[in-house]
Amino acid sequence: MPTDNDPAHPMLRLIPRDGHNVSRKDISSSALRVLYRLRDGGFGAYLVGGAVRDILVGGHPKDFDVATDATPEQVKQLFRNCRLIGRRFRLAHVVFGREIIEVATFRANVDDGSGDRELHEGGRLLRDNVYGTIEEDAIRRDFTANALYYAIEDFSVRDYTGGFEDVQNRLMRLIGDPETRYREDPVRMLRAVRLAAKLDFEIEAATAAPIPQLAPLLSEAAPARLFEECLKLFLSGHAVESFLRLERHGLLQTLLPESAAALKSNRSGALRRMLIEGLRGTDHRVANDEPVSPAFLFALLLWPAYCRALMALQAQGMHTVEAQRRAADRVTLHQLGTVALPRRFSLPMQEIWLLQSRFSQRQRKRVFRLLAHPRFRAAFDFLALRLSASDEHADDVEFWREAQTQPGDALAAQLDAQAQDDVESDAAPRKRRRRRRNPAAAE
Repeated sequence: MPTDNDPAHPMLRLIPRDGHNVSRKDISSSALRVLYRLRDGGFGAYLVGGAVRDILVGGHPKDFDVATDATPEQVKQLFRNCRLIGRRFRLAHVVFGREIIEVATFRANVDDGSGDRELHEGGRLLRDNVYGTIEEDAIRRDFTANALYYAIEDFSVRDYTGGFEDVQNRLMRLIGDPETRYREDPVRMLRAVRLAAKLDFEIEAATAAPIPQLAPLLSEAAPARLFEECLKLFLSGHAVESFLRLERHGLLQTLLPESAAALKSNRSGALRRMLIEGLRGTDHRVANDEPVSPAFLFALLLWPAYCRALMALQAQGMHTVEAQRRAADRVTLHQLGTVALPRRFSLPMQEIWLLQSRFSQRQRKRVFRLLAHPRFRAAFDFLALRLSASDEHADDVEFWREAQTQPGDALAAQLDAQAQDDVESDAAPRKRRRRRRNPAAAE
């Protein structure tokens, strides 16, 4: 008996306008223009994927994708503001100022022998430009929740894979055999985690089962692509939940191997508490529409690895300053093998780490030099975050927080007075020690 999620026998379930909550008022005017022009041009036109899914669960999508039976070249003929992109997947981008509506032609789920579908020997999909029908397009999508089509012609939602019911039940379910689909594109494992975290869905049991075993396949994905996936995982407002699910499904040790090892060996759990607290702060900033730097994010994610590498180098007798630099370089280099962290982020990340030891210095010149450092604010925020792991740096946080609010003259006077007190307190014991060592002189 075929099921809605059986790729061999896709079955259409048509949900009429009064059976769903997708409305044109929830769709951008640019997307509507594309849909109507395609329809008026004699082509099928459907809002598809994440936008339909998000509206169904009461969300407000920012991106709107369109699926059609028009070829990319035919789409380009309809829109002067269109450009064609991609080799792996040929797409049309219709540009309206800053908004881009992505238009994809229905794709087939089989190779027609034209050479437009190419698989890696391990099963990874390298290229897929064989065009087909809407039914074929539906079953080649990744998750059932992403295979829903909103038809502009009658405002219905068309479901060929059981996605409508899965969205109602808040389930992420792969279409087809999970192991095969993950081998086609290992990044689908990260997408499953990310979308489940974003939507507060559960990953369906059969979809989740192969992930721990297949997690090492992520090493075959392009490091630049994994960097983009990391930004989506941790800078979209659901960083804490994404991290917890990466742990739960065995993906963390592949994506962030050295940090995962450091967290496992940290028996007190202090590093993990700090990391979770930092991700919670990131989610708070995203929710308040405040900027979040990828450099700060990766300084947080790789901090456990840095601490572990630093301790190992110091245990070998290496000088502290040299050990700090070596640890920063080592962690960064090793992580680049998995995630391609651009230098414009890796260098500030290392500066945030290396500045931590300078917060214990209170000499006047060093204080003012650190306050003027371009990474001071990020490094101070990182220092404050470390209090969630240990109160060891509470005095430093209090001093530098106050230092930022004081006028320069007042701060200088305070530092000079403190320096004088330190000199006097150091001198007094030395005098007493001399008297004790030379008792005859006192007589």
